[in-house]
Amino acid sequence: MSSFQRIKNIVIGVVIILFAVLIMMVPQEGYLFAAVVISLWLFIYGIRLLFFYFTMARHMVGGKLMLYQAIIILDLALFTTSIISMSSFTIFIYLLIIYGFTGAIDILRALEAKNNGAKSWRLKLMTGCILVIFVVLMAVLGLIFKKTDILIYGFCLSLIYSGIMKIVTAFRRTAMVYIQ
Repeated sequence: MSSFQRIKNIVIGVVIILFAVLIMMVPQEGYLFAAVVISLWLFIYGIRLLFFYFTMARHMVGGKLMLYQAIIILDLALFTTSIISMSSFTIFIYLLIIYGFTGAIDILRALEAKNNGAKSWRLKLMTGCILVIFVVLMAVLGLIFKKTDILIYGFCLSLIYSGIMKIVTAFRRTAMVYIQ
């Protein structure tokens, strides 16, 4: 990991933590704010993938996969934008699904890294398992107590955890591969 990537990870971790604190300060508008930010992030990410496809990936083996990913992510961004006008509970369920999916992807990436012989798969597996357990816990608590405030604070705690893990990842030693 280069110095720029480390600094970028630290900044992203701090922004995630500040975003969680902002949501905790205004819990009723927190859902709306989170959905708008996720929608914007997905849109920008989809545009970046499209740009990558048209500049490089179409000439690569398996490059069409980037095009498919970009289309799916842009569609998800449009869906997130359309869900903003719905009730806060619907938005929260959607956010929990996205968060759980992120945890599942982390678990799959960790298992793939383990199969490839990488040594850094344990942290990714732990993060993915904690995210999935958290999503299940928040869904159960939401159904039992039927209070959205508990769900908002739990969601913010998980965001803070993700931000801290992003910062910890920035300080981890990584191997540099030199091609001679």
